[in-house]
Amino acid sequence: MEMAFRARRAITEAGTGAYSVGVDAGRIVAVEAGLSLSADRVIELGEDVVLMPGLVDTHVHVNDPGRSEWEGFGTATRAAAAGGVTTLVDMPLNSLPPTVDPDALEVKRKAARGRVHVDVGFWGGAIPGNGEALPALHEAGVFGFKCFLLHSGVDEFPPLDDAELEADLRILAGLGALMIVHAEDASTVEGAPRPHGSRYAGFLASRPREAENRAIARVIELARRTGARAHILHLSSSDALPLISRARAEGVALTVETCPHYLSFTAEEIRDGATQFKCCPPIRESANRELLWQGLADGVIDCVVSDHSPCTPELKRLDSGDFGEAWGGIAGLQVGLPAVWTGAARRGYALEDVVRWMARRPAELAGMTRKGRIAVGRDADFCVFAPGEEFVVDVANLRHRNAVSAYHGSPLTGVVRQTWLRGRKVSGTDPRGELLNRGQC
Repeated sequence: MEMAFRARRAITEAGTGAYSVGVDAGRIVAVEAGLSLSADRVIELGEDVVLMPGLVDTHVHVNDPGRSEWEGFGTATRAAAAGGVTTLVDMPLNSLPPTVDPDALEVKRKAARGRVHVDVGFWGGAIPGNGEALPALHEAGVFGFKCFLLHSGVDEFPPLDDAELEADLRILAGLGALMIVHAEDASTVEGAPRPHGSRYAGFLASRPREAENRAIARVIELARRTGARAHILHLSSSDALPLISRARAEGVALTVETCPHYLSFTAEEIRDGATQFKCCPPIRESANRELLWQGLADGVIDCVVSDHSPCTPELKRLDSGDFGEAWGGIAGLQVGLPAVWTGAARRGYALEDVVRWMARRPAELAGMTRKGRIAVGRDADFCVFAPGEEFVVDVANLRHRNAVSAYHGSPLTGVVRQTWLRGRKVSGTDPRGELLNRGQC
């Protein structure tokens, strides 16, 4: 055995406590209670840290190639590793070209090859007119397909109407593939007040809960009709939770995610002009946030992923503070774990819950059988986490490309001390990540 990690506290499939984890050739080959396992190299972990599975973040906008000034594979994966994330799945839009056919997927893989510090997979895109390309993209190894039901923010990735969504769902049902949906109703948003100026309340009114609720209801109905698997991205409206729960009870193949920013921030505390908090759907009120936490506890919401969607500082319009003009997206890939742990601990949840929400369930969502758990046969992907250590987020210390984040100045609890990818510590200088294909990880 090449290595053994001896942890006074580890969160494993065998339980939580003092465990030794053996690693050989990048895989976990032993998980034993106690601290006596021997190997050629032994990593002794201190009493103040927990050995956890590396996190799996299935919602990251790397934007590379084409908009690499917003983010890039090198910077995004360094930030991921600094946050305990060992696997991410890149979204198909904001890069140029968008990942809507096999040729575009190869362009993206070429841009990523040799530059990634963690393992990276790719979502494909479903847009009007590319239905015939979906089987080929599926065969090429994407983990599923993303669509929008309203304008995506970039013209090269247009939304699907109801007929197109149903047609694509039928194709994906035949493939056994997953459709992940940005679920906001276009007509509801078009009928809402237009966002303008610096008032956050004005922006919030422009993306009402009803837009999410109506879109989710439509996705549920079409998933029921077609038998396809559907996943709701970045849920922010707690109003939709009963609808989601009923659909699952009726047998609809539906999963749901939310994001650290919806669990961390509230509309009441966002000051006017603070466009670093703009995202779509928006951060809502305090009572809504608490219901999202309850949705996680109840299992209605499956997982928590970052929706890391950065841009250049000028696109955030920090000078004018105009929510109508600013790009919508939160840059939070590196701080998702401490943000969620801070909120979870305050509400009485355990670190095991956070591991389930941020490692195990995202891996299951993407069909990754070697990720998200500390168990024999899994990849030796680990996060060494100090759950009691406190810090204040300083955007100057974040490793994504541009120094803008809604988390700047936030006091958080929990520090990632080390990240290990297939038995190697991630240094941030030597990119050893792999490009992943569906069904092979």
